[in-house]
Amino acid sequence: MKLKRIFVLMACMAAIATASVAQNGTMTPYSRFGYGILRDQATSAQRAMGGVGYAMSSGRQVNVMNPAAYAAIDSLTFLFDMGIDLTALWSSETVDGKRNSHKDFGGGLDYATMQFPLGKYMGMSVGLLPYSSVGYAFGSKIENGIDSRQGSGSINELYVGLSGRLFKGFSIGANIAYMFGTLLNDSYAIVNNSGQSALFQREITVRDWHLTAGLQYGVDITPRNRITAGLIWSPGKTLLGHANTLTYDTSTESGPEINEEVKLRDNYSIPETWGAGLAYRWNNSLDVEFDVTYQPWSKAKYLGFDTDEARTEVFADRIKYALGLQYRPDARGSYFKRIQYRLGGYYNRDYLVVLGNNVREYGLTAGFGFPVAGFKTIVNLGLEWKHRQATPDPLLKEDYLNITIGVNFNEMWFRKSKIY
Repeated sequence: MKLKRIFVLMACMAAIATASVAQNGTMTPYSRFGYGILRDQATSAQRAMGGVGYAMSSGRQVNVMNPAAYAAIDSLTFLFDMGIDLTALWSSETVDGKRNSHKDFGGGLDYATMQFPLGKYMGMSVGLLPYSSVGYAFGSKIENGIDSRQGSGSINELYVGLSGRLFKGFSIGANIAYMFGTLLNDSYAIVNNSGQSALFQREITVRDWHLTAGLQYGVDITPRNRITAGLIWSPGKTLLGHANTLTYDTSTESGPEINEEVKLRDNYSIPETWGAGLAYRWNNSLDVEFDVTYQPWSKAKYLGFDTDEARTEVFADRIKYALGLQYRPDARGSYFKRIQYRLGGYYNRDYLVVLGNNVREYGLTAGFGFPVAGFKTIVNLGLEWKHRQATPDPLLKEDYLNITIGVNFNEMWFRKSKIY
């Protein structure tokens, strides 16, 4: 019966994967470049802590950031965690001495994961995560017409992960993910008073596999103090799929003209990823963690097209620092003492280079984990303020307010019934 429930949830996960391809909360012109905005693999609870997780080890929370954490699950527990993201954006830029401002709203499914034990010392996880996303729309007047740009799409990862505890405090694990999705960048040219218009479309479709491996080691310094270190690594690789450019004469019913088509292999790639974290836990009440992420994007390949501003885009090495904490006053106390209180912050030197300017972002986070009365389920609510701009020329300044809502279902599925 329990396995039947798992298969049903896996079928639901596949349906969610199909429906989520067109859903992402990205809405920034910066996503026009490269593979768009990278999406870290943090759950709603982890995002409220600044996006930390490499050293996080908990049997009551899915931690996809480090697959070694799956082994911490209790042998009787089943976890299912799903999150959505609601976003408000305020942006501004200065053009010809005039300041232009804009606001927008968006949101959608963020992730869906589940985790279950495979014995006393092993755990397994299956889920859907975003890797990167594109979403923007803007336009400008040109001679005798209008130039309009818009983009959409995402690259997602449908993963399965396995973890095992080799000896006390030490566990290893790995995720194997199927990467899929399509990124679209459209340019419309509309000629004034002529009825003529054309669409130039750049399309990148990814169909590939991706591996992430991790390890964790935790030690009790005293009965109330514990330190855990975590490390993850994902190899760089050339991508599989195809990219092309199409031209449509939208004033006629004729089909598109294929200008150029290339295979992704040897032309598009992603770099290796290194992530390290150190966590401290006091009395099973306070958790503090610091994480570092590094990706040498300067070594990645990304072939442009003759119609692009540059034939080959140049990326910068990405490095992210994150710090977060969680405090629960008393796991067995009154309701307000059982609430999980979270704070965090991060700084991200992104991989995007726009007109010779590097993109930077930083943010502050806060949130709560509300226990559901009578159950072990937790409803996670998070708030995030984020600022993004390029440097040294700021180009476009963006301020975000993100609301993340996640539900972490925690059930005892694997307890054997007693016969009296």
